[in-house]
Amino acid sequence: MKIYKIFRGPEWAALRSDGETLGAPVDIADGYVHFSTAEQAAETAAKHFAGEEGLFLLSLETDRLGDDLRWEPSRGGQLFPHLYRKLRLEDVEWAQPLPLVDGKHQFPAGLGI
Repeated sequence: MKIYKIFRGPEWAALRSDGETLGAPVDIADGYVHFSTAEQAAETAAKHFAGEEGLFLLSLETDRLGDDLRWEPSRGGQLFPHLYRKLRLEDVEWAQPLPLVDGKHQFPAGLGI
């Protein structure tokens, strides 16, 4: 199953340069890296990244994350994927810019987002 992480440009640059990260400030504060499913990603972008430019959408395969990935209730009781270890660059299948057009983030076509 694919899950997604939204990073600001400097966060994505740090992961590329360092090879691993504890995540964004909210991830570090919470003690795990937050992810969204395809069904949750647009709402995550609207709620936590409204109006922000320079974002990147990262795609990961859950099977590659092992037992460090846990599904826990969050927004509205929905289960969200949380990673309880550093996110490694090798975990990322792909990353693409998440452009802001007319105030709304434009997700890549074909992801079901």
